[in-house]
Formats: sequence, C-alpha cells, structure tokens
Amino acid sequence: MEIAFAASVYPTNVKRVIYEIRPHSSKLVTNKRRSFHNKFLCSVAVAPDRNRVSEVELENKKHNLLLAVQDTQRGLAATADQRSIIEEALVSVEGYNMGAPLDMAVLDGTWRLQYTSAPDVVVLLEAAARLPFFQVGQIFQKFECRDQLRGGVIRNVVRWSIPNLLEEQEGATLVVSAKFDVVSVRNIYLQFEEIKVQDINISEQLQALIAPALLPRSFLSLQILQFLRTFRAQVPVRNPGTGRRSVGGLYYLSYLDQNMLLGRAVGGGGVFVFTKAQPLEL
Repeated sequence: MEIAFAASVYPTNVKRVIYEIRPHSSKLVTNKRRSFHNKFLCSVAVAPDRNRVSEVELENKKHNLLLAVQDTQRGLAATADQRSIIEEALVSVEGYNMGAPLDMAVLDGTWRLQYTSAPDVVVLLEAAARLPFFQVGQIFQKFECRDQLRGGVIRNVVRWSIPNLLEEQEGATLVVSAKFDVVSVRNIYLQFEEIKVQDINISEQLQALIAPALLPRSFLSLQILQFLRTFRAQVPVRNPGTGRRSVGGLYYLSYLDQNMLLGRAVGGGGVFVFTKAQPLEL
C-alpha cells in the first residue's frame, strides 16, 4: 500500500511537494528532482578529475623526455634512433603551453643542460671526449630577467678543466654573456656581448709544484698562486669602434614551467633540454 502525505509546516501560499513512501524502502523519493540533483553532482566531480589527469599526463611526458636523453651524454652519443625518439618526446611536451606568453619570473634563474643537438655545443663535447687534456663539466644557462618585461641578460656557463693542472670538472669557468629581447610571443633574439674565463681552481699537484708544502713559501710563489686563483680574462664581442653589432641568434623557447625549459635555435641550429638548477653565482 502506498501512503501520500503533504508537509503541514509549509505556508499556504507556497507550492507543496508531495513525497511518496514505497514499501520496503526507507528513502524519500522525488520523481524528477533527484535525477537533476545527481546530474549536478556528477558535473561538479568530473571537472577537477580532468585537470588532474592532464597534469599527470604532462609530468609523465616530461619524465619520458628526460629518460630518453639520459644515456646520450647530453647529446654527444645520441644515435639516429635516439634522436628520433627524443624529438617525438620533445614535441609531445611542447604542445602543452605552446603559444603562451613567456613568464619572465619563471624564466629567471639557472638552468642545467640535459641534452642538445646544437652543433656549437656538441663540438665542445666532442673535443672533451677526444682530447685527454681537456674536460667539460656542467653546462648552464642563467637568465636574469625577473623584473623585466621585454628582455634581459643571459649567460651561457661552461665548467671545464685541464687534468693535473686544474681541479676535476670545475677547474675553470667560461661565461658567454648576451643581452636578449623578446621579439614575439615565444622568440627571443640574443646579442652576444662578452666572453670571459674566471674562477680558476688549480689542482693540488700544480700548487705543490709552484709552492711546495714542505718548503718555506716565498713571496713570489704566493703571488703566483694568488694570481692564478683570481685570474679573469674578458674579451668583448661587440666592437664599439666600428659601431657594428655582434653576432646574434634567434631562439624559440618552446616550453617553460617551474622545472623544465625547452628551446630551439631558429634555422635548424638544434634543440635544447634544460632542467632547473640551484642559483649560480658569477
């Protein structure tokens, strides 16, 4: 038997809602309102899940890209098949914020090179692999643009060494400085300004040769050590006397977030994969 009733607490001028109580059921049922309520709850719950899935997919693609470049020695030992896989993984990540304006606050900072196919960097890595008296350590790009809107300064930093004369991997630092301007949504133009060598860290063997620890160190030997430790050579790229601009380059920053930076040298100059590093003091 079905029992129908109306709530008597409603005012007479308000439309009453009739509920039905069915046998063997403890639930109040409304014919149309419950289905609408369920649909509303479903639409609210699905939207965050899609965003979460998208973020997980992006992180997985970034992880796959880093796995693809892991055994390539920063691009030096990459085979044709590996380069193809890396290009596919790179394009997959690039699609996530393609066309979005550059965020200077996110770009600002130090980025460590994980992979490149740029010939001017690969030849440096090849030289270190072939020459026993030359080593290349970490390679960084440091952007200084936090408070800028349309440009800033970029410094390409290469740690290098000469075995037995300088400390391993970080015996000296080569810094190539350039100014850059944002010329479109994602393109920047670099104007190289200066090349310098700094932070000379001589090896213990060389220190012992210049100033043996078992003998009294003379003023001259101490001066030589101090000179080597503080040595800095600077070569300007721009020639102010002729008024000519220095060599520059156009780069497309194809992806940027808090921990990854991807770029392409326009004109077939290679691709770059960077990850965020600790701040670098120069």
